[in-house]
Amino acid sequence: MARPELPSFDLVVATFGRVAQLERLLGSLAGQTHRRFRVLIVDQNEDASIERVLAAHDGLDIVHLRSEPGLSRARNRGLAELAGELVAFPDDDCVYPPDLLERVARRLAREPGLDGLTGRSISPDGRSNASWKLDPARLTDRNLWNRAISYTIFLRRELVQRVGSFDEQLGLGSGTRWSSGEEIDYLVRAVRADGRITYDPDLTVVHDERQLPPEELRARGYRDGASIGYLLRKHRYPPQVVALRLVRPLGGTFLALVRLDTAQARFHAATLRGRVDGIRGAP
Repeated sequence: MARPELPSFDLVVATFGRVAQLERLLGSLAGQTHRRFRVLIVDQNEDASIERVLAAHDGLDIVHLRSEPGLSRARNRGLAELAGELVAFPDDDCVYPPDLLERVARRLAREPGLDGLTGRSISPDGRSNASWKLDPARLTDRNLWNRAISYTIFLRRELVQRVGSFDEQLGLGSGTRWSSGEEIDYLVRAVRADGRITYDPDLTVVHDERQLPPEELRARGYRDGASIGYLLRKHRYPPQVVALRLVRPLGGTFLALVRLDTAQARFHAATLRGRVDGIRGAP
């Protein structure tokens, strides 16, 4: 008796200003052991810079879409075209291991009551940032902060349709201070809509981690902090959760000063300032 066919994917890839990185991603998709997927390329470039890359991968089922600038806007453009049973959001500069889609598809086929999976980000040499949790867990709105990033999220289309669009106030290119955290917002809404999503740290996606100079590090700290503050207020987290999220960068600032690490102290201070501003300014 033939085994049932594994579910299909729609991979929503928002791309802007990256050609070589997109080429690398598509190369990794061409090597997948599970072949039932479409790649929804949502192009935010004003020129035709990626046309050559797409043409070179005519063996993939690629749908080329256009979008106004903004990561969440681009992803929403892709969501309007969904047809696959499962949905993922690979960054245009990440790399999928060859068996990733097969492993996700098999797990979700084996567990029909599971609405999605999240995995872990690793560097090309296989390391993860220390903030990543290493224990499997069912996601809740309290524990998901260190157990997901956009390119490690895999959801059933039924859940995506229930949750709806990405918040266009969030994400790179949004034009707001809180220009990250769009995937955390999406997962908070998903689990609060009774989505059953599990974090599996053995599911990994390769993503470069660039060492930022101090000024860029502070800017990222403020941006990510403001996004977290936005989410804490938007989703009406209780005061004890808000307080914990403020205490952590405060403690980080103090410890960095004790170690005479001025760059890290300024990073944590910028993060704290961003979280406060996000809480004050969020709708």
